[in-house]
Formats: sequence, C-alpha cells, structure tokens
Amino acid sequence: MKVALIQANVKIGDPDQNFTNIEKLMTKAIERQPDMIVLPEMWNSGYALEKADEVADLNGERTKEFLSSFAKKNSVMIIGGSTLTSTPQKDFKNTMFVFGRDGRELLSYEKIHLFRLMDEHKYLQAGEKVGLLDYEDMKIGFMICYDLRFPQLSRKLVNEGASLLVNVAQWPTARLDHWRHLLIARAIENQCFIVAVNRCGKSGDTEFPGNSMVIDPLGRVLLEGNDEEEIYHIEISLDEVEEVRNHIPVITDQRLDLY
Repeated sequence: MKVALIQANVKIGDPDQNFTNIEKLMTKAIERQPDMIVLPEMWNSGYALEKADEVADLNGERTKEFLSSFAKKNSVMIIGGSTLTSTPQKDFKNTMFVFGRDGRELLSYEKIHLFRLMDEHKYLQAGEKVGLLDYEDMKIGFMICYDLRFPQLSRKLVNEGASLLVNVAQWPTARLDHWRHLLIARAIENQCFIVAVNRCGKSGDTEFPGNSMVIDPLGRVLLEGNDEEEIYHIEISLDEVEEVRNHIPVITDQRLDLY
C-alpha cells in the first residue's frame, strides 16, 4: 500500500487559505499515485478555538464535499486529518472524516480525549466512540493527537482487529521527544504499523516540528520527516503485521481475564 503523508503548515483562523493550501498539496501528492493520503489535525482552522463561531465547518459540509470530490476524482482513499466542526446548536468538535476511492464517506471520528493545555475542554465536546474502519481487506484504527497518550485506546483498536494505527496531530516542538517515543512504543507493544502526520510551522507562540513518522510492527522507524511543509511517500505491506505477531505472540498471550 502506497501512502502519502501531507505535513502541512496551518494558518490559524483562516479556513480559505488552508483549504487552498491542502488542495495544492494533495494535487502534488497524487502525482505519485498513492493508495492513501493522510492529512494533519485541525488543518482547516488551527487552534482558533476562541473564534470557533466564525471558522468552524458547519456539519463538516465544506470538508466532506471537498474531500469526497477529490477522492472520487483521483480514486484515492483520504484520511482527512481532522477539522474543527460545528452544529447549528453551536456544538464544536475536533472531527476526522475518511473517504474511500469512490468518494463515499467511510467514517467520522470525533476526538475522545480533549487536550487541556490547548483549551480543547473549554470549547469542544469529546467524542463518544472509537474510530475503527474495515476497508479493502484491512482494519485501520484512528487517533487524534492527544489520543496517543492513552495506550488503552490503541490496544482496544488492535484487539478489535487493527493492523494499522493512524494518528493525526498538532503536536508541539516542546514535546517532540514524547511524540517520537510514544509512537514507537505504540507500534512495538501493538505489533502494528503506525502512520503519524503532524503539522509544521508556528501558531502564535507555539512551534510545531512536523516530524511525521511511519513505524513498522517491530518499532523500526521507516520514515521521519523534517520541520518543513512537505509531502512524504512510503510503501508498506500490512502482511508484515501477521508475521511479527506469529513470531512473538503478544496479542494472543494477553491475559484479559486478569487485566
């Protein structure tokens, strides 16, 4: 499976510019004919939560139309990072949309762990269900940024069949070591592939390192990005997951009767 990771700079509070930039980057990415494109967290608005009334995507309609049309036109699966969405009742959420090659919406996942250091808990509603998708003979589990710090979530997704975990993020430079170590740990302990796409650039006083990563089921780093806006391409084989799990049967050796 060929994957394109779009490590974008996000302009806070400017959806029009961000949509234009993401479209440009996806159009460039499709030249390499990936099977899957992955975007970063909150790419439509950045963390302009205090302006959510103005910048949130109502019912996610603009995002869904945009991603669906691109997916269908280019016959590519799109894991749409996440966007700031709203309802007519002014409920705001950090929402991921996933679309298949035919432009059909496959999944929406609302971030279940809200990050207090960026005031998500003051503005957003947490999601109430995990994100797991069975598509084209593979199961993919989804996480948004802070979700990474909760190993119970990634293990639940793997116990329900995921061989690939995708994390989309706006993870700051100040905790870059945590980003790297936690991603590698999640891959090793769950014996799965990890595809992690982080934003780059600066928002207010917060710097973002990029450092998007792809890690294999043995914890080997196959791809690690720099701190610039960039498109990364990699090909992975999910067959390796079964091979690793058969060799060291961590998943089947769990004692779920005890913990």
